[in-house]
Amino acid sequence: MAPIDKILGINDQCKADTFPLKVNLCVGAYRDEKGNSVVLKSVREAEHRVIGKKLDKEYTAITGLPSFVEKAIELAYGRDGDILSTDCIAATQSISGTGGCRLMAEFVATFSLAKNRKIHIPSLTWPNHITLSNNAGLIPVTYKYYNIQECRIDFTGMVEDIRAAEDGSLFMLHACAHNPTGCDPTREQWDELSAIMKAKRHMIFFDLAYQGFASGDPERDAYSVRKFVQDGHQIMLSQSFAKNFGLYGERTGLFSIVTASAEEAERVNSQLKVMVRGMYSNPPIHGARIVVEILSDPALKSLWLSECKGMADRIQSMRLSLRQKVEAGMLAATPIDGSKSRKNWSHITEQIGMFCYTGLSLEQVLRLRSEFHVYCTDDGRFSMAGVNESNIDYLSHAMVSVCMT
Repeated sequence: MAPIDKILGINDQCKADTFPLKVNLCVGAYRDEKGNSVVLKSVREAEHRVIGKKLDKEYTAITGLPSFVEKAIELAYGRDGDILSTDCIAATQSISGTGGCRLMAEFVATFSLAKNRKIHIPSLTWPNHITLSNNAGLIPVTYKYYNIQECRIDFTGMVEDIRAAEDGSLFMLHACAHNPTGCDPTREQWDELSAIMKAKRHMIFFDLAYQGFASGDPERDAYSVRKFVQDGHQIMLSQSFAKNFGLYGERTGLFSIVTASAEEAERVNSQLKVMVRGMYSNPPIHGARIVVEILSDPALKSLWLSECKGMADRIQSMRLSLRQKVEAGMLAATPIDGSKSRKNWSHITEQIGMFCYTGLSLEQVLRLRSEFHVYCTDDGRFSMAGVNESNIDYLSHAMVSVCMT
């Protein structure tokens, strides 16, 4: 038997648990205040319009719905960016963000673009990054990213590893809302990274899975991508429309490559078509049509933007509440002699996006699961979308219990 998936396998265990107070913090999918899955109002309206048009169900082009490709590129790179006027971006609709990452790995492996087949990924990352890189024949190697003891980015170590890598190496970067830590470089740090990596002639791949969902502002969340392009990097980029549009099951995404010219973009597009045809032939159409409907209509786009901010704000409010409750519980549980030290929980509110990297040990995580029916990944990553007013007291009590006993 193959080992269970590190995320979905634990989610299956939670689904099978009949305990009435169980808490599911495994999968990165948004939930409302009552713990229910959400279809955005903007998506419902766009879907209603799409269905009303009585469009056909024919295959899309190999590289997807052209209007979707156009709108997705605008969303990531900026509508007014100079790069759009050059026609030098090659792009194909992908099977959500996972498909975009897989296309990157396949493209790099096919054309031997990675030095010694190595792809440098953060020391902590989404587990599927490693799997899909291996499956394409690349060799994942890690660079320093996160200081587990201090619950913050190890920026000094990150820079050291980037400088130490062979010139022209392939690096994967999380554009915003780093998964699993929720810790992103500051704008000043992104600027420094861009300059260092440009000097080293490194090849850059951005995974942009949370644009608009991280801060609530798609423009702000795209800063790293746009800064690197502005500085002259010919990046590769995977976009997901699962989190920010709630189109999880529609598998809607885009993979793009910034090239040196319109002519080179044509050549790259021709190769992407060959690649896609051999992998999945062409992408799904329904989710792409929904995204186009929303991004083409100012009123619908405005509604979507407000819904993005609403989701981000709710998660941030849960971060603050959870931190306050855990800190209060830890204080109450600490003996007068201070024999049980109080952990600093400020990182809960300092992190951003879907996930909270709690710093809980594997032993504590397993106790949460067995004693309190609280399910998270083995590395202590919480999906904050699963936290709400009805379970936060129980969750904070469970966290205090496993930390103090």
